[in-house]
Amino acid sequence: MSIAFLVTTIVVVATPGTGVIYTLSAALTRGTRASLVAAFGCTLGIVPHMVATITGLAALLHTSAVAFQALKYLGVAYLLYLAWATLRDSEGVAVTTERAPRSAFRVVVSGVLVNLLNPKLTIFFLAFLPQFVDAGQPGSVPRMLGLSGVFMLVTFVVFAGYGIFAAAVRDHVVGRPRVMAWLRRIFAGSFVGLGATLAFAQR
Repeated sequence: MSIAFLVTTIVVVATPGTGVIYTLSAALTRGTRASLVAAFGCTLGIVPHMVATITGLAALLHTSAVAFQALKYLGVAYLLYLAWATLRDSEGVAVTTERAPRSAFRVVVSGVLVNLLNPKLTIFFLAFLPQFVDAGQPGSVPRMLGLSGVFMLVTFVVFAGYGIFAAAVRDHVVGRPRVMAWLRRIFAGSFVGLGATLAFAQR
């Protein structure tokens, strides 16, 4: 693994996107545990893109306008759903020990869908990984798997770092209903903005 690959990976992962916003939202509304579960879910959402790239399905997605548009608009619809769910989730921002927390399974599934329904991630893998793998050499597939594993590890660590930091300041804001209301609006607006960006994205 080269330094160039690691640096590029860190920059790409640390740049705020849907996964970061989702993890921050989980941290501020439900605490450290939920943020770590969200980070894990977002990381799992990378696996299908990795598999698609290695098996060549990403090339089909890259060349097929219909396939790309279909997956893109599914992603847009899910981001808009997240925006709506964030605005109405007043229970998620109430700090009481009596309410049952959202199940880890639901948090993971949402995290997986956040990254799964993002066709740009597959295109990124298609353009990114081959730069660090010599396809003509033996062992190219294991090398791609190894690099993808590093990308996933960095993703989890960075997202978890975002989440832990947000959860650390949670007590300073979560007890203030007006602040939390504005945070819900900010996160919902972020999901809408990311959805709009994805809607206008080109292959």
